[in-house]
Amino acid sequence: MGEGVEWGLHCCMVLAWLDDEAPISTGRLAALFELPPVYLKKRLQALVRADILTSTPGAQGGFRLARPPEKITLMDVVAAVEGRDEAFRCTEIRRQGAGVEAPAGEFARPCGIATAMRRAELAWRRELAAQTLADLIADAPAGAPRRARRFYERLGS
Repeated sequence: MGEGVEWGLHCCMVLAWLDDEAPISTGRLAALFELPPVYLKKRLQALVRADILTSTPGAQGGFRLARPPEKITLMDVVAAVEGRDEAFRCTEIRRQGAGVEAPAGEFARPCGIATAMRRAELAWRRELAAQTLADLIADAPAGAPRRARRFYERLGS
């Protein structure tokens, strides 16, 4: 999983904390975390396409949450940034090399590796779908929202 997921989740948390200031520009969000604005904007646009964020164009534009934090799951953000494809893709290498000589019936059932990986992926996806942005916000250190707000206000000076 790429760092874009982490960036997207942190930006969503900040947007929730600074909701009264929204929309927040890419430049200011990038400055809050010392991230490259061009790359961050691509990640934020993916969240807009997934209806997690809204984008307002123009000099006073920027991003805000499209839904309340309790309606945005971690899986929503992961899928928006990384796509919905499965992490593991079985290519049936067991049928190559020495497997060429195996009887066809040996491949009637899915490979044990593919089965184990699929079970793990389903568990991972269920866990991410069960947690919301509101859960992350509730678990954040008490000083984090104030720190984000102070830093954001200094950026405007």
